[in-house]
Amino acid sequence: MTWDWQYTGEIIPDLLRGLRYTVIATLAGYVIALLLGLVWTLLRRTPSRVVNQTVRWITEFIRSTPLIPQLYFVFFVLPAWGLTIGPLTAGIITLGIHYSTYTAEVYRAGIADVPKGQWEACTALNLPKSRVWLDVILPQAIRRVIPTLGNYLIAMFKDSPMLLAINVAELLFSAYQVGSRTLQFLEPITVVGLLFVVVSVLSSIMVRRLERRYATH
Repeated sequence: MTWDWQYTGEIIPDLLRGLRYTVIATLAGYVIALLLGLVWTLLRRTPSRVVNQTVRWITEFIRSTPLIPQLYFVFFVLPAWGLTIGPLTAGIITLGIHYSTYTAEVYRAGIADVPKGQWEACTALNLPKSRVWLDVILPQAIRRVIPTLGNYLIAMFKDSPMLLAINVAELLFSAYQVGSRTLQFLEPITVVGLLFVVVSVLSSIMVRRLERRYATH
């Protein structure tokens, strides 16, 4: 088995199209994870025990179940209830919901790390709750956990090949299709692996820089 450079050059455009869908799914899912994770965290802090425990059980269930069954549920089961979602949309939603349970824990740790004096100062100034959270607590909490949140972006990117299970035309799916047409899998699968390594390493370098930057604040 020898490496075919001409064939490699021919399949690069197909693989880059797959990479585009991988990036779209990852970034869109990440935005959902960031926003929904914050919602989970704030709901966990409500005085209502019913709301608190309900959210706790929901997030624990999602975090404790594998991603692929969740993909199957969203893509194959929801249509039986009249809610049909396209493969890419289903993948984005599932990634976002799945990882929101992890970002929620990150936010919770960040909020817990805010000095007690900040809360006491807000109480002394009689600030409304909206200002306490938006102007004081959340900016400090989020700043502290930015590097950890960045790690979950990398993890989501590396989990994106699971979208192959519901036929999302992401990077690995594109490599499989190319290999199936030509019966040559060495080049497409190897290139896909290299692309994942390159993107992951570059992302890790960015996260490390964020860690150094915010460690000094």
